[in-house]
Amino acid sequence: MAGLVERLVPEEMWDLFRRVVPPTEVVRPQDGGKRRADDREVLAGIIFVATSGCTWRQLPPVFGPCWQTVYRRFAQWSRARVWGRLHRVILDELGARGELDWSRCAIDSVSIRAAKGLLTGPNPTDRGKNGSKIHLITDRNGLPLSLGISAANLHDSQALKPLICGIPPVRSRRGPRRRKPDKLHADKGYDYAHLRRWLRERNITPRIARKGTESSNRLGRHRWVVERTVSWLAGCRRLHRRYERKPEHFLAFVGVAAALISHRRLTH
Repeated sequence: MAGLVERLVPEEMWDLFRRVVPPTEVVRPQDGGKRRADDREVLAGIIFVATSGCTWRQLPPVFGPCWQTVYRRFAQWSRARVWGRLHRVILDELGARGELDWSRCAIDSVSIRAAKGLLTGPNPTDRGKNGSKIHLITDRNGLPLSLGISAANLHDSQALKPLICGIPPVRSRRGPRRRKPDKLHADKGYDYAHLRRWLRERNITPRIARKGTESSNRLGRHRWVVERTVSWLAGCRRLHRRYERKPEHFLAFVGVAAALISHRRLTH
């Protein structure tokens, strides 16, 4: 079991996680309480659920804590926004090493089917079936910088401003922290004059395909990285379909996936 936990939560990831997880009171068995489940074992269980796509009840007992404990801790950490904080800490490490390329960022979204819950809606690309969207901005290498979720019927263009504003101030190898790309690449779904104007006001050069005048393939050599990141997100099978009724839990799994993608770059 120890080997499985260490494989899912390597030492580098565990060190970063301990920096963002809220402190907890330790209950000693000799004081009459039950020993608290180890955070690293619980984290390994959460990552297993995220990557395998299994339900909480299907979590193998080999991890140690029961599935109820793992789910309860997942809910607590989600309320404390641990997953977003973990992603930011990893981005800081990448930025300090000069691994982030802000010269050309890209924005896109992906729709997935969903059960009932908040932030779901009829998906116009899936015969009106209920779904949700994952919105994301990546750097030039495809590393996720900002993520969000919405109902599937929200137009992509409405997510641009919140995603840009949601990019955290990230450390740089030299100079101050950074949170704005030099250029932002997007497809025709973002082709609106007010968005171009808004980006220019923030010294971000819009590179958005124009409806009816530009081929969608022209900017493909720069936008393909965000499509690749979408496929990386699919590596977390829990994101193949939204089962979480609570949007904060769905967003938590998106945050787990983003942290795993970014950490992979950190260790290679």
